Amino acid sequence: MHILQICPRVPFPPHDGGAIAMHDVAAGLAAQGHQVTVLAINTPKHFQPDTVLSHLPGVRLVTVFVDTSLSPVKALKNLLTGTVPYNVERFISPAVEARLVELLRAETFDVVQVEGTFVAWYLDVIKREAPRLPVVLRAHNVEYTIWQMLAARETNPLKRLYLRHLAKGLQKFEEQYLSRFDAVAAITEPDQRRLRALGCPEPVVFVPAGVDLTRFQVNPAIRPKPRTLFMIGSLDWLPNLEGLDWFLTHVWPHAHEQLPELELHIAGKNTPARLQSLARKNVIVHGFVESAAEFMQQYDLMIVPLLSGGGMRIKIIEGMALGKCIISTGLGSEGIFVRNGFDIVLCDEPTEWLERLRRYYHGELDETAIGQEAARTIARLYDNRRVVEGFLDLYSIARSRAQSA
Repeated sequence: MHILQICPRVPFPPHDGGAIAMHDVAAGLAAQGHQVTVLAINTPKHFQPDTVLSHLPGVRLVTVFVDTSLSPVKALKNLLTGTVPYNVERFISPAVEARLVELLRAETFDVVQVEGTFVAWYLDVIKREAPRLPVVLRAHNVEYTIWQMLAARETNPLKRLYLRHLAKGLQKFEEQYLSRFDAVAAITEPDQRRLRALGCPEPVVFVPAGVDLTRFQVNPAIRPKPRTLFMIGSLDWLPNLEGLDWFLTHVWPHAHEQLPELELHIAGKNTPARLQSLARKNVIVHGFVESAAEFMQQYDLMIVPLLSGGGMRIKIIEGMALGKCIISTGLGSEGIFVRNGFDIVLCDEPTEWLERLRRYYHGELDETAIGQEAARTIARLYDNRRVVEGFLDLYSIARSRAQSA
């Protein structure tokens, strides 16, 4: 088949969850003999040259530059007169529309895969130009629920009001657009239920994110430093920042007092200046690291203190693939087939976190056995080759539906 994949950013380098999910499905499809044309919005934040996917035979990258930078003036204008939420409006571009139309008129595609809510608007263009072409949505998140959660915990009244406005606009947009796709791939089962509640008709199929296991091979020469925690993730994503701030406020001061040799290592791209200059004993802020796999193997226990969000935390999948024992909130592990105390450790309240950390510190938590089970879980359920098979099955269903419409 020839698949057109529409992305809100260039899916490279595969350093964060969104880029990994998009990159690996394109790579997996190409590895099975399919041709993939990736039409990606090239944003200032994630700008890449057109050649960055040349290492993937069978994958062609087509980019269009769009300035998606946050603008207070544009946000205010959208608040007063916008017809789509500002989060989505930033990705709507006449230049992208023109390039999409050019591709649809010049080439024959078997299916289009739209990567998430922020580029769902282009469904109008596809259905206008090629009404019988099947279009599949890959829902990385049900976006409005993330903003609802962020608004619920915001203490600034004006900011809370604006976050609620964004959430309401996103819910209206997702209800209007997501229900019109020929098929929807939900990245978690909870999101599958949320998408059905939004009115998405069947098929709404659970297709998890996977991991290319060849990227996450354990290096026996790297021994993790004892009595260390680490957190890694994009630190310009509000839920990650919110969770880290919560941990540093409600858990870490007590942990440091009671467990004085414990270290916390923090890594992630676009680390805010206030974190880079953080002056706390035994807290080391690394900023961006080139190799997530190498960083994860240098330290012992992975933490995911997530309080808001949706979709699937790809970094948990990667950490498990490397055999790391992970302590996560229940929300952080949402949608991943894990068992508390078997292949992951789950807790939500600060007192629970402290109890788990004390057990680890004093050698009472069998983190090695939990990590080994985690690696087995990933190999069994989240190998990227299995994920690609799920998409191919979904494409077949979408083609039948589009042709019979």
